Amino acid sequence: MRFASDSFDRPRRRRGRIVLYLAVLTALAVAAAGAFRAGPRPAISIAPEPRLVGRAAPVEVTVEEPSRGLARVLIELEQKGTAEVLAERRFASLPGWKLTGERTPRWTFVLDLGKGAHPALAEGEATLRVTAERAPAWLRRGAPAVETRTFTVKLVPPTLAVISTRHYVAQGGAEAVVYRVGADSARDGVEVGDWFFPGSPLPGGEGARFALFAVPFDVADAAAVRLVAADAAGNARTAQFVDQFFPHPPRRDDIELTRAFLDKVVPPILAGAPELADQGDLLANFLSINRDLRRANATVLRELASKTSPEFLWKLPFLALPGGQVMSSFADRRTYFFEGREVDRQDHLGFDLASTKRTPVPASNRGVVVLARELGIYGNTVVLDHGYGLMSLYAHLSEIAVREGETVERARVVGLSGETGLAGGDHLHFSFLVHGLPVRPIEWWDEHWLTDRLKLKLGPALPYGG
Repeated sequence: MRFASDSFDRPRRRRGRIVLYLAVLTALAVAAAGAFRAGPRPAISIAPEPRLVGRAAPVEVTVEEPSRGLARVLIELEQKGTAEVLAERRFASLPGWKLTGERTPRWTFVLDLGKGAHPALAEGEATLRVTAERAPAWLRRGAPAVETRTFTVKLVPPTLAVISTRHYVAQGGAEAVVYRVGADSARDGVEVGDWFFPGSPLPGGEGARFALFAVPFDVADAAAVRLVAADAAGNARTAQFVDQFFPHPPRRDDIELTRAFLDKVVPPILAGAPELADQGDLLANFLSINRDLRRANATVLRELASKTSPEFLWKLPFLALPGGQVMSSFADRRTYFFEGREVDRQDHLGFDLASTKRTPVPASNRGVVVLARELGIYGNTVVLDHGYGLMSLYAHLSEIAVREGETVERARVVGLSGETGLAGGDHLHFSFLVHGLPVRPIEWWDEHWLTDRLKLKLGPALPYGG
């Protein structure tokens, strides 16, 4: 005879057996995962790709495995059978049977492959090897991820020889140098402090190169001027070549600001410079224009050097403004006063030339218009490129008579003088620029200087003088 309780216990026992089976299966699955489930293969990235290495070569190695995390990373530098351990790191990774917990999903290491960091490094091939081990299982580790990069070690800089002579350089002035470099040179030219003046092939020079360069108005040491040639690995050779240096310390000039002047110039400049915030105060706005906008405008002029033509676009002497009276000369160090107190100091890097009001302004020489628009403190401005980094600037114009991209001939009217920008009266602000650096205009207006400093060095490559 069956009792009613048996019919109730049977499903209960069946459910219990199912739960037990599931528990056993789960335990077996966990045990199998712990015994056999190794982590996924880590991903390795190396940037930048080392190809040519010299004295210094910074490289960043990144290893990632976000699932169970990294177990071990080994970074080695090998050359001629000898391996140097650059970094080794072990990590606590997540066991195969756990879904969450502490782990290291990503590790980054910055290293230097260059000779400076590894004195035993020699010229020739070397290999960077990165080994990343995945999270292990009890009975299975899984093959590690390995990435190698083979690169060339180059430690000897390019050859460098100065050809030209009589390098007479003035503070704030320009000059040229002719030289030869080895075929492995990737960057050569003249360095002066933070400025670099790139070299170019000398037309008809049978492999010779030349650089048109300048000395900033605030550099008074000829030792700062040096010729340099560097290869793609950063190995560099330098040469001092200046024969004589002429100092020209900046002159002092005090300027008394009036409220009438500020009322005249600040609002229109501020309206044309949306990058400047209105300070709500006339003097504060002027100082922002005189400092911040002046720096921004200088950056624009420096960037124009990238548009220069790789040829001499001129062959005649440079013109000045006919009948122009010099109101302010190059590199005047101005101190600004307002209501009897000093408020600012800035440098005036050009010539202010005055004639009759709205006088026609001629192009100083043949060139291409690379800028013809309003430019902050300069107001309506035209910039002409004359080739190889030499440019001329015409500012404060009341009218612009040329278009960007247009080629203009010497003496062609580029605009009319005026008082736009930071101008107190009708005049022309004129500058010569060498790769964006303002230089002394008086040199370029001097035919003897053009002959002695440029033509005698560059010879037939410079079409000036026939």
